[in-house]
Amino acid sequence: MYLTITKDGIDLSPGAEVILRNQTWSNYETLLESRQDDAAVKIYFDARTQEIRLVSPLPKHGKRSDVIADLVKCLLRHQGRDWEGFHPITLKRFAQKGLEPDFCFYIQNREAILGKEEIDLEIDPPPDLAIEVDVTSSTKPQDYNEISVPELWIDRQQTLRIYLFDGQNYEESDRSLIFPEVPVKRLIPEYVDRAWNAGSSVALREFEASLKSL
Repeated sequence: MYLTITKDGIDLSPGAEVILRNQTWSNYETLLESRQDDAAVKIYFDARTQEIRLVSPLPKHGKRSDVIADLVKCLLRHQGRDWEGFHPITLKRFAQKGLEPDFCFYIQNREAILGKEEIDLEIDPPPDLAIEVDVTSSTKPQDYNEISVPELWIDRQQTLRIYLFDGQNYEESDRSLIFPEVPVKRLIPEYVDRAWNAGSSVALREFEASLKSL
């Protein structure tokens, strides 16, 4: 494994995860600035543990997150709903938490962020849905407490877990509040697996066709 941090960028072995301890918010902001616009390495900060976590996802991670995001878009189109999707994106609470979901959606709150180049959680609402794909790392729902995203999906080991924020903590749920009538816990892993074996375009066409019977 290798890790190189310079003012010109951050280089980390694919699939690697590195934790830097005894770190400050200033250290975190410096790393974000060093990375510039290269999102190949994800950067997380937690003031409670004083840790910065660097993660370099594998290609498998990227494909799974892209397919899940495309499936969500299919659902939203099928229901005639508007949205704004973001990837990559850095969500920050000043001096408390910084994280980077694999994908996030503004749905109910989309009008609040239209035309904005950056999301500032001091004045803007958090995304309505955040998606994390765990291949080389493990996401804890409580990581999102300070960010307060209403609904969090974590894809891990071909299982989709749904967590809803109650104002203080995340509780696991059998159904999505965004798609309450759709069995997303079953359908999303099924069609992600289909995309892996038959191809993304095939899986998306089949998924769109299946929605007509719901």
